[in-house]
Amino acid sequence: MKNSNKYENNLNIIGPILREKRKEKNISFEKLSDKLLLLGINIPVTCLHRIENNQRTVRDYELCALSIALDIDVKDLLNHFLNNLNNI
Repeated sequence: MKNSNKYENNLNIIGPILREKRKEKNISFEKLSDKLLLLGINIPVTCLHRIENNQRTVRDYELCALSIALDIDVKDLLNHFLNNLNNI
């Protein structure tokens, strides 16, 4: 039976893109975690690492906070997934 809690065997769809955007901005896990805390969202460094490695789910409010903390559009984190859906 297929696990319906995963998409293509991953717990989230933004992990690799989040890593790419974070590195482009030269932001460490610690700095990103601190920025999120200032927004009222507690995602510890270990959880950020797990998100980037598709080992942790991402809540909708976390997705929004991540985009604000990285100063990017939410769509930047979702474009690959949205493009795949549009090609079905």
